Amino acid sequence: MMKLLEKAREMAMFTAYNTNVDAIVYLNGDIVQRLINEFGAESVMKRMEEFPREINEPLDFVARLVHALKTGKPMEVPLVNEELQGWFDSHFKYDVERMGGQAGIIANLLANLDFRKVIVYTPHLAKKQAEMFVDKPNLFYPLVENGKLILRHPREAYRENDPVKVNRIFEFRAGTRFKLGDETITVPYSGRFIVSARFESIRIYTRPELKPFLPEIGLQVDGAILSGYQGIRLRYSDGKDANYYLREAKKDILLLKREKDVKVHLEFASIQSRELRKKVIYNLFPLVDSVGMDEAEIAYVLNALGYSKLADRIFTYNRIEDTVLGGKIIIDEMNLEVLQIHTIYYLMYITHADNPLSEGELRQSLELATTLAAARASLGDINSPEDFRVGLKVPYNGRGEYVKLRFEEAKRRLRTREYKIVIIPTRLVEKPVSTVGLGDTISTGAFTSYLALLRMKGVL
Repeated sequence: MMKLLEKAREMAMFTAYNTNVDAIVYLNGDIVQRLINEFGAESVMKRMEEFPREINEPLDFVARLVHALKTGKPMEVPLVNEELQGWFDSHFKYDVERMGGQAGIIANLLANLDFRKVIVYTPHLAKKQAEMFVDKPNLFYPLVENGKLILRHPREAYRENDPVKVNRIFEFRAGTRFKLGDETITVPYSGRFIVSARFESIRIYTRPELKPFLPEIGLQVDGAILSGYQGIRLRYSDGKDANYYLREAKKDILLLKREKDVKVHLEFASIQSRELRKKVIYNLFPLVDSVGMDEAEIAYVLNALGYSKLADRIFTYNRIEDTVLGGKIIIDEMNLEVLQIHTIYYLMYITHADNPLSEGELRQSLELATTLAAARASLGDINSPEDFRVGLKVPYNGRGEYVKLRFEEAKRRLRTREYKIVIIPTRLVEKPVSTVGLGDTISTGAFTSYLALLRMKGVL
């Protein structure tokens, strides 16, 4: 696996668009109890039943947080009321402030792994944001000076008046206990609840002066990882809407691929609005080569594609058979080269049978991905290629044999001859230092090692 990582590190990568500051709170039972007491258990339970899709007032936040703790599932809910930032800042002491946003996390990870060249782009780069990028000589931000493309370290490229996006992340641990009325709740799994800022000032796009230089960036890299589309709003007060930004996003992908067929991976994230979810899926999935998502997101995608019964089954039962079936539908309908699914207990690739990589090679790629994520969970971050070895010491989760058994059953019951489908159990850290960025780490490890294996075969 170290050899495969070395091959991956020879590549140059581009990543965009979303970066933010992650303000992290490590939750305990006392903090949760204080919130419930402040609003009253009855009010919290009533709002939980209403299941608000966005946070407009503090009670929306408390209700969705308690729901996440009760189920033990990681969740992300948008904060749309900018005035609430003061309420959060007065109610919580942030334990850590660090780089957040998929593009930012991925850029720092690739730079710390000593990839040959990492170009990161975000349309908003305030000084506070720029300082959260690691100080590595292989990390660059694209600028246009005197009509030419110039690459500088992000810390040398910030703009004084750019807005900063702050996402508040509430990390929770399995075993945390609190009372909700007469019920004592014990959190079943470790995870996180993200309150993601969705304000008008933060937009997902490429600045007009840089857009003509995207083909030049495409020529300089081997692959691109794009993310952050969940931050697009359906409508803006200046008359622009999601359709406008998605048309621009399509142009960006086509420009990146214009001079060279750069492989593009889209990292999908939960989008609460079904309307926006459909727009992102139908506009962008057909233009990219690879998509990464977790099991909840695969259900959201299937729901948007019209497979609501299958989506409900995945949400309710979480069976591998349904995930395989759903993955086959997505890869066919969206004409993807590869779909990567990451869950707490297993990772899966679904490709068509004519994919140049063998099932063994695809498995190797997933092995690298789960090992990288295990290292991050163990250490809290990856600071050098050597940190990867820490992940090799992490055991596979206890459900590994069960996962393999269910997978073999699924393959027998479903028609899979036209596909290559591989699954591996995850390496699971019992007491992770942090769970933030693990999905991004898996997808980055999987996609870059996938490209490295294609290159080793002479097909990239």
